[in-house]
Amino acid sequence: METAELRDRVAGVLPGVRRDLEDLVRIQSVSADPERLDEVERSAEAVRELFAAEGFESRIARAEEGSAPAVIAHKPGPAGAPTILLYAHHDVQPENDHAEWDSPPWEPTERDGRLYGRGAADDKAGIMAHLAAIRALGEDLAIGVTMFIEGEEEVGSDSLPALLAQEKEALASDVIVIADSGNWDIGVPALTTSLRGLVRMDVEVRTLTHAVHSGMWGGLVPDSLMTLARLIASLHDDEGNVVIEGLHAGPADDVEYPEERLRAESGAVPGIRWIGSGPIVERLWTKPALSITGLDAPKVFGASNTLVPAASARISLRIAPGDTTTNAAACLRAHLEKHIAWGAELTMTVVDTGEATAIDADGPAYDIARDAFTEAWDGVSPVDMGVGGSIPFIAEFLEAFPAASVLVTGVEDPDTRAHGANEGLHLAEFEKVCLAETLLLANLASLTR
Repeated sequence: METAELRDRVAGVLPGVRRDLEDLVRIQSVSADPERLDEVERSAEAVRELFAAEGFESRIARAEEGSAPAVIAHKPGPAGAPTILLYAHHDVQPENDHAEWDSPPWEPTERDGRLYGRGAADDKAGIMAHLAAIRALGEDLAIGVTMFIEGEEEVGSDSLPALLAQEKEALASDVIVIADSGNWDIGVPALTTSLRGLVRMDVEVRTLTHAVHSGMWGGLVPDSLMTLARLIASLHDDEGNVVIEGLHAGPADDVEYPEERLRAESGAVPGIRWIGSGPIVERLWTKPALSITGLDAPKVFGASNTLVPAASARISLRIAPGDTTTNAAACLRAHLEKHIAWGAELTMTVVDTGEATAIDADGPAYDIARDAFTEAWDGVSPVDMGVGGSIPFIAEFLEAFPAASVLVTGVEDPDTRAHGANEGLHLAEFEKVCLAETLLLANLASLTR
């Protein structure tokens, strides 16, 4: 089928796709909020109905009673045709302070070519990109397609390994398309080929059994805040490189990241200097990074002249592809134990982990995907992109289906603001995403099983 015809078909289905996307955005499927679990259930049922309407055998699946609802839907292809698994997730992040939004987070609103709302991009647009391709191909769909729309991605996919094991036969496929990443820029598509992993650890430092007067005991007894600050400072060298021994680091693809774009997208204040050494994309994608994302200490306002007995910090350690969370956690523990000062008591608790991922993006499925992206973006070839953040479930798919080709795509762009206020979907780019997936599904029919 010619690209021009498929382009017309995609344009024809997009109005209905957008209406259905807006209906999904209005459902407050915040999986982290116990008070909105009914909304997560409602979201799953709405997604199930969308695929049932396209002739899929569609059902709600759970790893166990009470776990988050996923949608599994299947439409068989002709005998001998490959089966493609299409993944997205229907749960979303909390919207947080409504005052930070320029329009209501649960009422999809178009401004300047973007559709704003929580989940408008991450990841209800991923669901609808899959659906747009299915609708555009219609009776010309010449492959088997299985949908797997998860309902707990935003809270860590805790039951995903059990669900993949339980549904392994139903989800078996030759190619897996995961629509939960993004593109390099407006007008430049991408395939995500590496993602950093994550170890989050809570650290408590204790120097006293109870608070004491800072004038009476200062100069002799170390307080917990200064001890914790000294420990945190030991994690980086003067350039800002992580100095934990034993962590893996590696090279990244040669991708240019212009300084002016980096500053605009990062939100850095004008005078800030970047930390670390080496190429920008290595620092963002293939070297470890460490941040302090939480701190328990007395507030400045109302603070008394007291030595604080205990203080805590949450350490977020991003690990490079090629490393493991087991190794990284052990290296972090060893560093903290070595550098704790003045005999203070140290308690370390791992909060959660997610493995890093490196994808060998070679082979027929990847060639077909690159061709589809290049056509959809009018001759612009996709970038092989790393991601500094973590999508731990991708490693679960690679482990569960080692023979499948895994393509990580997405609808986001550098200004999507997923997880933040004013999350928005760039509508013109979304149309290209839908066309690319339509071309991909059409051309994957050439693969042998």
